[in-house]
Amino acid sequence: MALDDAALQKFGFIPREPKDAINIDPLQTGGILTEEARRALLEWGDGYSVCDFCGGVLDLIKKPPIENFVHSALPEFLNTDVVRVTHGARESKFAVMHSMAKEGDYIVLDKLAHYSSFVAAQRARLNVRTVPHSEAPEYMTYVEGYAIAIEEVIRDTGKAPALAQVTYPDGNYGNLADVKRISDICHSYDVPLMVNGAYSVGKMPVDAKAMGADFIVGSGHKSMASSGPIGVLGVKEDYADIVFGKSPTHPTKEIELLGCSVRGAPIMTMIASFPHVVRRTRNWYNEVADARWFSSRLADLGIVQKGEMPHNHDLMFFEAPVFYEISQTAKKGRYFLYRELKEKNIHGIKSGLTKYFKLSTYQVGRDNLKYVADSFEEIIEKHRIA
Repeated sequence: MALDDAALQKFGFIPREPKDAINIDPLQTGGILTEEARRALLEWGDGYSVCDFCGGVLDLIKKPPIENFVHSALPEFLNTDVVRVTHGARESKFAVMHSMAKEGDYIVLDKLAHYSSFVAAQRARLNVRTVPHSEAPEYMTYVEGYAIAIEEVIRDTGKAPALAQVTYPDGNYGNLADVKRISDICHSYDVPLMVNGAYSVGKMPVDAKAMGADFIVGSGHKSMASSGPIGVLGVKEDYADIVFGKSPTHPTKEIELLGCSVRGAPIMTMIASFPHVVRRTRNWYNEVADARWFSSRLADLGIVQKGEMPHNHDLMFFEAPVFYEISQTAKKGRYFLYRELKEKNIHGIKSGLTKYFKLSTYQVGRDNLKYVADSFEEIIEKHRIA
């Protein structure tokens, strides 16, 4: 049945809310577009825009300068050998898993890995052995756990895992694992290591070779000020022919990328934001200082940060018994905090969360962070008086 005009009224342009709020959402702060990227989004938004310039391999387009970006700038930025742009961090992880392992093989993941790491392994029909973490309040991934997990796989299957992965930082607590030590352990068993840097690449200095990473994964829409979905995948030369192997029937097309890398607005917004992204990684230690200041200020209010202390990343997990207690009697119940923050033009803590929540201080700035902390204090005092 054909859609009539009345049914179509709900579609068309949809304005986005909230607008111009102070954003502390951990999924969003690193992906906010630069002004240059917003202009690129309009300029290159048509579906065919980049494909018009393609001679058969998208990442070899010289004008616009996609080839220079993918094959020169990004490898230098990540300090890795070969880079491709993908449709997201999870697609990057799947490409590595699918090409490096055979069905039924084992891989090793940290227990704090993002769910998409597990789903990528399941899609590739792989088995997973996990590395545990410490208990509260640190929740740090056990470095030596990689040796234990690898030994267990060898004992149970007679061969080493095809791959290991570490999440850097993890998306729950923002902890930065000791990747170099993990890499040394994995390489002592001839197990290659993949670093999932979805919350680090584009925010902080990342050096794949210094970390000993054979593969490095980034997220453009989370951490590189790009419209998504888009990701990056860096690969050590030793494995490039495996991960980026060509089709036997269409010899210019790379199988794991289904023949084409990202095109259109996502790649052009990533290129547009890239100068800003590179420069902001040089300011990382000020971002860490802001995160530590904010954590300390909230601790004075009885809102306690969990995870690595002192903290080394903008993503943080908090336990707030004071807000949970208020939620038991507040008019809006457990939704009171979201509503009150919204009234103060603060966005990012999910609706319904009071006792535990995550947030990010990235690019928020000390003045705005002071306003957020003051707002928390005002909300607490308001309900104490009531």
